[in-house]
Amino acid sequence: MLPFLIVGGVGLAVLLISLLIGDIFDHFDIGDGAISGTALGIAAVVFGASGVITYTSGLDTVWAYVLAAVLAVVAYLIAVLFVKRLTKSSDGVPASALGLSGVSRSDITPAGGEVSLDGPGEVERRLAYSDHPIAEGVRIRVIEHSGTRVKVVAE
Repeated sequence: MLPFLIVGGVGLAVLLISLLIGDIFDHFDIGDGAISGTALGIAAVVFGASGVITYTSGLDTVWAYVLAAVLAVVAYLIAVLFVKRLTKSSDGVPASALGLSGVSRSDITPAGGEVSLDGPGEVERRLAYSDHPIAEGVRIRVIEHSGTRVKVVAE
């Protein structure tokens, strides 16, 4: 049962990282989005959970692995289809925030923070980070744009 718990735990970590920071496999352009960190995380969680449930229900260990693997593959394929569908239904290519100015809405550190940017279509807060701490309420400028996060400096 331990392998199921380990794979499920790693899958949960990958899923959380992909949802909070962004898909960790976006930078590898493999198979036109065929590999998705979100989908891999979901598949690993399904593998772990279904393996534990099957193993504890009294079936042979072989059947626990077979059922867990089949359900993980199905979950992966469904997740990839949903991720692709959501990507295609978005409002197009996001505009680059590079060079935009704004205001820090929380303290910004290398670990993170939030900013509001002054630009067309910028109505929400964005996740931001900086090499040097920036206090809340300080005017900032975007020097790097990566996924949904922006790297900022104080103006």
